[in-house]
Amino acid sequence: MNIEQFYPLFLQADKVTIDSRKIARNDIFFAFSGDNFNAATLAEKAIDDGALAVIVEQPEFENKDRNIFYVPSTLEFLQQLSIHHRSQLNIPFIGLTGSNGKTTTKELIHAVLSEKFNVQYTFGNLNNHIGVPLTILSIKPEHEMAVIEMGANHQKEIEFLCTIAKPDFGYITNFGKAHLEGFGGFEGVIKGKSELYTYLKNNHQTIVVNENDPIQVEKTEGYSPKITFGKEGADYSFESFSEEHFVGLIYQGEKAVSKLTGDYNFTNLCVAASLGLHFGINFEQIKHAVEQYTPTNMRSQVVKKENRTLVLDTYNANPSSMTASLHNFVTFEGSKTIIIGDMLELGIESEKEHQNILKLAHDLHFDEIITVGNHFKAVNASELAFENTAQLSEYLQQHKIQSENILLKGSRGIALEKVIDFI
Repeated sequence: MNIEQFYPLFLQADKVTIDSRKIARNDIFFAFSGDNFNAATLAEKAIDDGALAVIVEQPEFENKDRNIFYVPSTLEFLQQLSIHHRSQLNIPFIGLTGSNGKTTTKELIHAVLSEKFNVQYTFGNLNNHIGVPLTILSIKPEHEMAVIEMGANHQKEIEFLCTIAKPDFGYITNFGKAHLEGFGGFEGVIKGKSELYTYLKNNHQTIVVNENDPIQVEKTEGYSPKITFGKEGADYSFESFSEEHFVGLIYQGEKAVSKLTGDYNFTNLCVAASLGLHFGINFEQIKHAVEQYTPTNMRSQVVKKENRTLVLDTYNANPSSMTASLHNFVTFEGSKTIIIGDMLELGIESEKEHQNILKLAHDLHFDEIITVGNHFKAVNASELAFENTAQLSEYLQQHKIQSENILLKGSRGIALEKVIDFI
């Protein structure tokens, strides 16, 4: 089975899935195999349940009469199918990467552009070598634009994802201390994320630049075409303001306030607004999109619980985002408790970076500092240093937090959201 032969069948499908639990009638199921499970054993059942076709990578499971097709690698076939589908799509693709804020920025861009266009975008956090192809394969004839989030934890990964997504526009949110272990330090982060710039330059595509970020400015100096925002003289200029800890932006005297907390989200709002203006969306529509967007994904999310304010930012954490979160949270009025979880994938920098964050937390004089995870516990002698969320949950059942404001910030692997019910 080759891509050209299979593509007409793909066009008849409702969607592509790799999850046997989510197979619906008229789907194409890619049966991935792993060390502990071989989804190809479910191929016949998938067809019985209404799947249009199944792709397997073991020849003994092939049954062409039932649209069960063998390929040497389900992953490579998925990627090649998405590349072929991408080549048929004549719509703008916006590629997005960066150390912090990718998903929030992606969702804001989607919200703004959807005021005028039918936009398909990366669902959730499907931003890797499997997620990017799945997103591209979800694009239908009715879609007019695509926003593709691309994540990476080592060099050459963004370069590879660009060969699949082939973005016409690209933006790097920032360069931070994330995945230091995989990238080989901060300079490696800059090099790895800048692979998006390299692709865009080599293919004469448009780069979106925050002119207040010196690395972005340096890496794109003298290049055209690009869309700029930030400083005076940029294509688009915005002012920042806040209302009750929610960040907003002002454009030509008009205000739009979001439901996001943290000054670090201002640039995320700016790039969404800049792309909206570039594509002919007026600021009244942009204001509507910004004010209607409600974060529900544990990213810069503010919720009220029993007359207390909780800031939930438990989806990811690294030294850059943790520092920004603590500086933002200290501006909240009233007593403040922070619950901070380990920052993962920092390699040899881990102990130093956790010490730095703990020192910053003490310097900012929070009323109570609670840490979760072995990395923080190794540098925190306090009795409020817990190895995991289970230990903290048990503690919280006996010791209710009294503060008016509570921040939860940690890496995904720590799963701090598990303690919310006990706060």
